Amino acid sequence: MPAFRDIVVVLDDSTASETRLDLAIAIARQHDAHLTGFSALDMLVSTRTDVKSLAYSEVETLPASQMLNWGAGSLAASSDIYQRAAERAERIEAGFHIRLRSSAVRGAWLMADDNVSEALVKQARHADLTILGQIDPNHPPPPRGRQLLTDVLMTSGRPILVVPYIGRFETAGTRVLVGWNDSREAARAMSDAMPMLEKAASVTILEATRKVATDGGAGAGIARHLERHGISVRSTRTVMADISTEDALLSYAADMSADLLVVGGYGHSRLRELILGGVTRGLLQHMTLPVLMSH
Repeated sequence: MPAFRDIVVVLDDSTASETRLDLAIAIARQHDAHLTGFSALDMLVSTRTDVKSLAYSEVETLPASQMLNWGAGSLAASSDIYQRAAERAERIEAGFHIRLRSSAVRGAWLMADDNVSEALVKQARHADLTILGQIDPNHPPPPRGRQLLTDVLMTSGRPILVVPYIGRFETAGTRVLVGWNDSREAARAMSDAMPMLEKAASVTILEATRKVATDGGAGAGIARHLERHGISVRSTRTVMADISTEDALLSYAADMSADLLVVGGYGHSRLRELILGGVTRGLLQHMTLPVLMSH
């Protein structure tokens, strides 16, 4: 039986990070996995304005001595900002190790001191699953961390599990909803989710379509495939009238009390989704339960 033996969880100093760690530990225990805690100074630097900047016109009129003092002050303030970020990192690491010991989970800590996206993508490629948090629009991460989730999804070649910033999630994978559109991305996501699907109490394949179909639908075929793996699965479809695909998926997930949604990520180009919108973008903005995505 497949299992997630190597899991990465991205941690920061937000309240949602504790929820993320709780879920990561629960999944690691279920799969007897090694759990790596990942963070980076770039993710912990305060997003508020710590240093008052001057306009170019103001700088140009300063005497040379004041310009030197202004520059030195800016450097000192910047150093202080990163010192506070390093102190936050130490507290997060200490808390992570305490949680590992109390949960009897094997693990390690990784602190990136360079490009955060590059470091996490590399780590994700060496793991079975990477767990990240949905971006909280009211408390966005520092600029260098804002594309982290998308970078890992698009370039790591591995699945990600995105945890909403609101709510608590003690389990993920007991009642699973698979969003199916017969695409390469959907097939990849379902294959990557097999360790969870094989342990699930129930699995539902959902096709969200714009018109009523008379055939069995693509969902019936993939359901038979899962049954050959010994998975008890139900296949269904819903016709979307005036709602988006992501809303249809989230609504159905709520109706069945799903604790995990499995979908392909960015079936269209990322640029097109940024301009026109799309299912992946909509889910990342409005998710109400953990979502496993693969590209």
